Amino acid sequence: MKMKTLCALSMTALGLVFAAPDSACAADSNNEQWDKVFAKSDKVDVKKVTFKNRFGIELVGDLYEPKNKPEGKMQAIAVSGPFGAVKEQSSGLYAQTLAERGFITLAFDPSFTGESGGEVRNVASPDINTDDFSAAIDYLTTLPEVDENKIGIVGICGWGGFALNAAAQDTRIKATVTSTMYDMTRVTARGYNDSMSADDLYKMREDLNAQRTKEAQGAPIAGAPGLPDKLTGEEPQFVQDYFNYYKTKLGFHPRSINSNGHWNVTSALSLITQPILAYADTIKSPVLMLHGEKAHSRYFSEDAFKKLTGDNKELMIIPNANHTDLYYKMDVIPFDKMEQFFKTNLK
Repeated sequence: MKMKTLCALSMTALGLVFAAPDSACAADSNNEQWDKVFAKSDKVDVKKVTFKNRFGIELVGDLYEPKNKPEGKMQAIAVSGPFGAVKEQSSGLYAQTLAERGFITLAFDPSFTGESGGEVRNVASPDINTDDFSAAIDYLTTLPEVDENKIGIVGICGWGGFALNAAAQDTRIKATVTSTMYDMTRVTARGYNDSMSADDLYKMREDLNAQRTKEAQGAPIAGAPGLPDKLTGEEPQFVQDYFNYYKTKLGFHPRSINSNGHWNVTSALSLITQPILAYADTIKSPVLMLHGEKAHSRYFSEDAFKKLTGDNKELMIIPNANHTDLYYKMDVIPFDKMEQFFKTNLK
């Protein structure tokens, strides 16, 4: 694969989508205010909440609670991802489903994206985005109905990598699930399957820093390349899968970068030089990693799993599933396994 094509596909890993489809996000016929791409459950209550990370950025989340909550303090889970998505997409679906199963859950928009704060918009940062998970933990510990010693996290796609980094950093996280994980730092620095050369990487850094100079001198902020506006049918299958989720009524949301925007191209600079799995081997708490058998990204989970230590780590490969199947397919996402994992380990 030539360098230009390789870099474009690497940036596609960021879920960069430009054009919006004709259809809007799914609406619930019983609630005109429902703005998620999945149907509203009648078993949970949901409300919008805000909290700040340690950088002072205000984050916005949806808090899901079972309608028939038991008395006493409960287990809680913070959820985020995929990379470039919003809480009204996959993370909300995961949060709502886990709330139906007896957890208090929080799906949140990371810094610089969705309804959360942060300027300039559409920026990714390994440090700040890792801390976003810890900020969600901060918030959950303030809720009287949450047991602060029984909090876990779920990271989907690129936020799976950030979730592992958060678990290495924040000992308050008692259990971690990653679903269809990407290591955004690895794929940005090395390309898919580590196929970029050292010269390719240096040239990319030169180009990105040249763009910083232009922007410092007054040029508009450049957006990273992403998925095509229309499919030709010749794209790699995983690109078609991304398109079919983010660009159609299946998963489109107007606030999602992947559906209706683009990442800032210079965000790649910090992703290149700040590998987020450097301390994965220090995670002592339980970890469950989920990935599809046929996902182009499967190697990220398999390689990350090899870094983990202890007998409380598990990698589950879902037969026949691709990368985006774990975004939304209720008959593919192993919620029974997740429920068992969290109920066993959040104690």
